[in-house]
Amino acid sequence: MEKENTLFGVREIARRANVSTATVDRVLHNRTGVSEKTKKRINDIIKELDYQPNILASRLASKKIITLAILVPEVSEETDFWEAPLNGVRRAEAEIRQYGIQTLTFFFDLNNKDSYVQKAREILALDVHGILIAPSFIAETKEFAKECAERKIPFVFIDSDIPDLKNLSYIGPHLYKSGYVGAKLLTYRLQPEKKVLIINISKEIDNFNYETIEEGFRAYFSDNQNPNEIVRIDIRETDYQSVARHLTYVFHLNKDIGAAFVTNSRVHTVASFLKNSHRTEVSLIGYDFVKDNVKYLESNVIDFLICHRPEDQAYRGIMALYQTLVMNANVSKLNYMPIDIVTKENYEFYQN
Repeated sequence: MEKENTLFGVREIARRANVSTATVDRVLHNRTGVSEKTKKRINDIIKELDYQPNILASRLASKKIITLAILVPEVSEETDFWEAPLNGVRRAEAEIRQYGIQTLTFFFDLNNKDSYVQKAREILALDVHGILIAPSFIAETKEFAKECAERKIPFVFIDSDIPDLKNLSYIGPHLYKSGYVGAKLLTYRLQPEKKVLIINISKEIDNFNYETIEEGFRAYFSDNQNPNEIVRIDIRETDYQSVARHLTYVFHLNKDIGAAFVTNSRVHTVASFLKNSHRTEVSLIGYDFVKDNVKYLESNVIDFLICHRPEDQAYRGIMALYQTLVMNANVSKLNYMPIDIVTKENYEFYQN
């Protein structure tokens, strides 16, 4: 396993060592009251994470405030996915606040690229030192990234990557392999004569996520010479009635659909349609551990959810900026998250 290149704080060291932060502090300052066995375990973790307390002590003395901006979609009625990254931001901030780090969060409407541009402009109007971005719109993100690079503001992408931009790091799923895994899961009860439906539900169809996920998905069928025909539909309206109307039409034209793959967290909308139209024999796979998806997973309408630990993505993103700005240390350009498979049988034990 590769050594992690993301800096963690005292709380993370304590968590990994299964001790209190006070015990970690005693070891850092060479105080008594800690057994040799525990001291060794803590020192091994400190070495593994390349923790540098002397630099942090210097940082405490400087009293300079470092401001990090976070640009993410707002939590909406359609999905509560973005609650998890916000929890990750809060967890990271709790660890580094004492070193003069503060965060400012800016929310945009995932269905409105103008709101994304507006929030990006608001960030650039401030004196921020680093930015965590969920790059939901390609052209607009390219412009934003160009401006950040010109101003020498480091920025980190989470959840979605856009290649060839000067981002400090990408922390999120390997999109191609995620789609590949999705296809493999979908074939577990798929009959050879049945069609497969790929569904993109987003007002912003031009999205690097969907293209790369679908590329990986199709590659699995090609690599394994699966005979199933693949049908694709882009749905630009995200409300249930619009989705149901489009799906009714595609199922009318393709009466032999045996499985459906949704490329984002709106899989619950498709699940609702399948249930209401009495098509629950269709296998269904989609993304993300959100409450509406879990409801249909529990009732066997959704077969599998593919998850990429969004809370950890944001946590690591903030820590990557911290490592660069405070520790003056290098971070990995690409940090791929695990591809977790959540089922009805294991969802109760899953942590996002």
